[in-house]
Amino acid sequence: MSSVVKVIEVIAQSDKGFDDAVRNAVKEAAKTITGIRSVWVENFSAKVEDDRITTYRVNCKLSFVLKGKK
Repeated sequence: MSSVVKVIEVIAQSDKGFDDAVRNAVKEAAKTITGIRSVWVENFSAKVEDDRITTYRVNCKLSFVLKGKK
């Protein structure tokens, strides 16, 4: 049996750190997508205010297997 994997791109953020931003990306996507198999972080960025990082941002690609009709 073969399968087809779909890849989507999402952007997420956190005020705690990059790791938390990635978790937020997966958590929010999982609300509408089932069977997420992997996450690849394509880009990291941060917002700086008053010489300190206030927001951590990530651009992620999530992959999941498409389910066919039976």
